[in-house]
Amino acid sequence: MLLWLSAQVPDGHGGVHVCMEATGAYHEALALFLHDQGVLVSVVNPLQVKRFAESNMVRNKTDDGDAKCLARFCQVQQPDRWEAPTPGVRALQALVGRLETLQQMRQAECNRLEVAHESVRASIVKLIAELDGEIEQVRKQIDKTIDDDPDLKRRDELLQTVPGLGDKTIPQLLAYIGRPERFKSVKALIAYAKLAPMIKQSGISLNKHRGTHPMGHTALKQALYFPAMVAGRFNPLVAAFWARLKAQNKPGKLIVEACMHKLLAIAYGVLRSGKPFDANHLKHAGA
Repeated sequence: MLLWLSAQVPDGHGGVHVCMEATGAYHEALALFLHDQGVLVSVVNPLQVKRFAESNMVRNKTDDGDAKCLARFCQVQQPDRWEAPTPGVRALQALVGRLETLQQMRQAECNRLEVAHESVRASIVKLIAELDGEIEQVRKQIDKTIDDDPDLKRRDELLQTVPGLGDKTIPQLLAYIGRPERFKSVKALIAYAKLAPMIKQSGISLNKHRGTHPMGHTALKQALYFPAMVAGRFNPLVAAFWARLKAQNKPGKLIVEACMHKLLAIAYGVLRSGKPFDANHLKHAGA
């Protein structure tokens, strides 16, 4: 593909702007390769391209048509350059993903063990023990990856000062957020984490708040659930916020999601400032 791109423009592939839709793991290898080769790469939300196609009255959906529409979108909209994760973050993302997979496999085997016939129990127990060993090994690799990367190590130490965040959640935040500077504001990070409120309002007959918006990074949102509950007890800022919402008789789910929002904003503030958690400072800063 690099050779083909180089052949399309007189001055080589340096004059090419490649635009691709975010498709989970499927776009990442190509995006990373092209980025490392010095090609300008943009990774965009598929919904943006879909809305662009609709606004241009594109009626048919084919591979050829989709490619042309994406190229036209790139030409007209000039999306921002994609910021590739550093090698350390790439490794951490892979390890965090692997740990999640192993834990899901272990939970599945534990569920089977509860109802398993005696003839297969020994096999399940053996597999659970093997998974425990793999999980421990991956956790050690995660710790080593963070310790060996000065930037990850610095951010890890900052997040360790935030009550509610622990050794399980912090690697997830480091992997999912990457460099906090790539988010222009805390609102951008909140939206990325699927914690922005979903509001539908039209005239005087429709004015509804339907929880949080479904668009965003599901794993990041899930990673904040239990830490927010812990922070609701031990983090002075989140605890005060929790108590205030509870006094207003807000539903329990709304309180937890609001505190997830609050905890992520605090983490972002600590990372962007480069200073350890300080309840008084963050309170005055509006975190």
